[in-house]
Amino acid sequence: MKRILQANQKKPVRTTVQSGGEKILRQIAKEVPTGDIKTTKIKRILKEMLGALNSQGDGVAIAAPQIGYPFRIFVVSGKIFAKNFAKNREVPTQVGIPTEVGKDPAVKDLIFINPKISKLSREKEWLSEGCLSVRWLYGKTLRSTKATIVAYDGNGKKFTRGASGLLAQIFQHETDHLDGILFIDHAKEIKEEKPK
Repeated sequence: MKRILQANQKKPVRTTVQSGGEKILRQIAKEVPTGDIKTTKIKRILKEMLGALNSQGDGVAIAAPQIGYPFRIFVVSGKIFAKNFAKNREVPTQVGIPTEVGKDPAVKDLIFINPKISKLSREKEWLSEGCLSVRWLYGKTLRSTKATIVAYDGNGKKFTRGASGLLAQIFQHETDHLDGILFIDHAKEIKEEKPK
């Protein structure tokens, strides 16, 4: 009987991505207390985030507010590290960089809890960008070509990671989400590109 009650208490996993008009996307997300990082609640949120991200074939990263949680967390799909990821230059992804479907099983998804960008390069580029929360809108966004981020992983271990190219762009896009900013707030040449 106890097992049945526990099973009934499990909540369904959220996989719905919030759209651009949702209030939570315009709020500054809250830091996760470091003592809470390894809790069941945060593990569940991470599972839901990865489920939502994986439900969107063209998504490369997602922030907690995008699925309705006001916490400073984002995850990056390990598929961006696959050898042939950016081979097909015609199909835009969440941040506008082209992809080939597939994921190298050896590369894990990356978790960033309480991320802070500690360094951005002076060199910037106008990059194609899109977002799962403002579906089918794409534009050019000025981003630093390199970025360094300090965050906690899913086990509560603090780490620093430097990046260039797509990952640096993702760091900037996702931390914007955590500050209530959507890429369309500072993009130019915004256009709608629905799939055919």
